[in-house]
Amino acid sequence: MRTPTCLLGGAGIDDRVAHGHDADRFVEIGSLTKVFTGTVLARLAAEGAVGLDTPLEECVEEVPRGTGVTLRHLAEHTSGLPRLPAGPTGPPDDPYVDFTETALRETLRDLDRLTAGRLGEEEYSNLGYAVLGHALTTVTGRSYQQLVDTYVLLPLGVEAGAVTASPAAGQRLVPRGLFGRPRPLWTLTGPILPAGGMWSTCRTLAHILVALLIERRLGDPAPSWQRGPSIRWHNGATRGSSVVAAAHDDGRWILLHRLGDRARTDELARQTLLAAVPSPSPPAR
Repeated sequence: MRTPTCLLGGAGIDDRVAHGHDADRFVEIGSLTKVFTGTVLARLAAEGAVGLDTPLEECVEEVPRGTGVTLRHLAEHTSGLPRLPAGPTGPPDDPYVDFTETALRETLRDLDRLTAGRLGEEEYSNLGYAVLGHALTTVTGRSYQQLVDTYVLLPLGVEAGAVTASPAAGQRLVPRGLFGRPRPLWTLTGPILPAGGMWSTCRTLAHILVALLIERRLGDPAPSWQRGPSIRWHNGATRGSSVVAAAHDDGRWILLHRLGDRARTDELARQTLLAAVPSPSPPAR
């Protein structure tokens, strides 16, 4: 079966929307959501509402004193927290359904006993980003959607709600299983939302990628971006939906979304970006 694919990119990359994909319908972006959470943090830090090195315990009263965990640790995956929430998980076809607000608060109270690694050592953590999102909404008194709208979308000239947890059903493009039936979606609208629950269109994501990584319209890229020798990138995946956003230091960029296997999406994005011919004059930084 051919995989619905949307490929958008800069110079040297031919845009392609194939096999039933649609660049203007909402798709799940999984952990690419973390880029929005990290950008909100960076913007709040720039205006002095919080500091990157503000201790988590100063933002959330349930957190025990003395953990040493800061907002930067959470954003950079160096908090020592495990990849997934502690306690019972949901079924394989809905792994975060049991990670409720109550479960989050229990996690916060036990934070000093939940470390999977040493503070300062990198350990990718969805739980860490759930905690970071909760800290930012607690400090500001705003919902996660309000933070994304105010600190990311509107400053970039993007309509509020263009990245959202709840697009209208008729605007969604969802993965399908046997006989073309839509696959059930994971429950990602609870505390796990800042780690991986948002939706957007590929066209909107491409615009945001260029604005954040190429044009640097909101300043230095947020600490949530993954960093290689010459590429900043982030990927995301849910059940049957996968995305990669990446930009090279020389100005090349790519946004690839597929309703298919995540590993293949990552490799296709890497190959396509590196094969593209860079622009003669890289953009000014």
